[in-house]
Amino acid sequence: MAQYDVIVIGAGPGGYVAAIRCAQLGLKTACVEGRETLGGTCLNVGCIPSKALLHASHQLHEAEHNFAKMGLKGKAPSVDWKQMLAYKDDVIGQNTKGIEFLFKKNKIDWLKGWGSIPEAGKVKVGDEVHEAKNIIIASGSEASPVPGADVTVDEKIVVTSTGALELGKVPKKMIVIGAGVIGLEMGSVYARLGTEVQVIEFLDAITPGMDAEVQRQFKKILEKQGMSFVMGAAVQKVEATKTKAKVTYKLRKDDSEETVDADVVLCATGRRPFTEGLGLDKLGIEMSERGQIKTDGQWRTNVPGVYAIGDVIDGPMLAHKAEDEGMACAEVIAGKHGHVNYGVIPGVIYTAPEVASVGETEQELKDAGRAYKVGKFSFMGNARAKAVFQGEGFVKLLADKETDRVLGCHIIGPGAGDLIHEICVAMEFGASAEDVALTCHAHPTFSEAVREAALACGDGPIHM
Repeated sequence: MAQYDVIVIGAGPGGYVAAIRCAQLGLKTACVEGRETLGGTCLNVGCIPSKALLHASHQLHEAEHNFAKMGLKGKAPSVDWKQMLAYKDDVIGQNTKGIEFLFKKNKIDWLKGWGSIPEAGKVKVGDEVHEAKNIIIASGSEASPVPGADVTVDEKIVVTSTGALELGKVPKKMIVIGAGVIGLEMGSVYARLGTEVQVIEFLDAITPGMDAEVQRQFKKILEKQGMSFVMGAAVQKVEATKTKAKVTYKLRKDDSEETVDADVVLCATGRRPFTEGLGLDKLGIEMSERGQIKTDGQWRTNVPGVYAIGDVIDGPMLAHKAEDEGMACAEVIAGKHGHVNYGVIPGVIYTAPEVASVGETEQELKDAGRAYKVGKFSFMGNARAKAVFQGEGFVKLLADKETDRVLGCHIIGPGAGDLIHEICVAMEFGASAEDVALTCHAHPTFSEAVREAALACGDGPIHM
């Protein structure tokens, strides 16, 4: 029976980062993973492969729409789907092998198989039982079923994001159920590859929880790119054959029922914690009504020595949130002070243009009765953005009306996923909008739009 200071269950972003940090802190560490490769959903069938396809399809879009404008003429490239998938798989392989190297470097044992916790202090993998002073549950999440609908996923015609990453061919028509991050990212990939993409969303706005102005602008841009939307619609059922699918939905405004056909249906209605097979009921782990593991402020469950992080606990299901929790949890176990600032966790949608946000939305500030001010700047006033045909979108900065402290930021535009981190750092240090405005930004860069939005919180922007 092997004995460890820490056993981490799950080698996704939360789990592998927790394992590495534990090892760095001198704890004898093992990590349980049942996949053939490390990295979890994110590296294998989520964040990383989807970004590869987003990048490839964006290059095609640029060639088709903008190359000629720049004087680059010639035959537009055609899509070699098999090669594009091979490129995606190569990207996955480089990343997963990198995690395996880091495990060896930090002397972390990979316990291959699916883990369960028969009792506190013990983890069973296959027929072997390993002892651990501490156990971190980082088993991640899985695709949620479509609420209240009769839908059977086969990952060929009716797919989740996993199946959407490895379709046999580019479909002529795709129905996306759900206008959240996953649905819009994958929908935009196929729209750029020539697929007719229609998104069916239960709510009246896309990307629930995001800034309302961003939602409206984002939807307009996606529609210009060829995607269509049916809003306020509840999917009733999906009927699939070997080659086609039929989606029936009901409009909430009048209960009228419609049916649409597609070659592929992507179910993208969110994710739920994956805890099956861990034995949490028998162990007595407290769970929430939403199937999440309950933890305290230091990621402890109610069972001594058992911790939980990432998608299995409360909070946004984001890889970087899980990573932060993984590092902090490891530090708590090592007797240090682990901390995660949940008020400064950015969210990004990697479409073109990108969408990014951090902190509070304007609606949240209104609902809380907070006195605030808004600084906005359009990318049409940014020289670099116009030079690369990405003038659509804006930066919106929210600051406290009295103190000028930055409360949130919402960006739709080029490089938004990178630009948002300037504001993350500003918020972490309690900076004011004026602090951002007084910081010199290189010209010409997209980041100047962030500075201009900060200036707009004061006397006004320069270039608008």
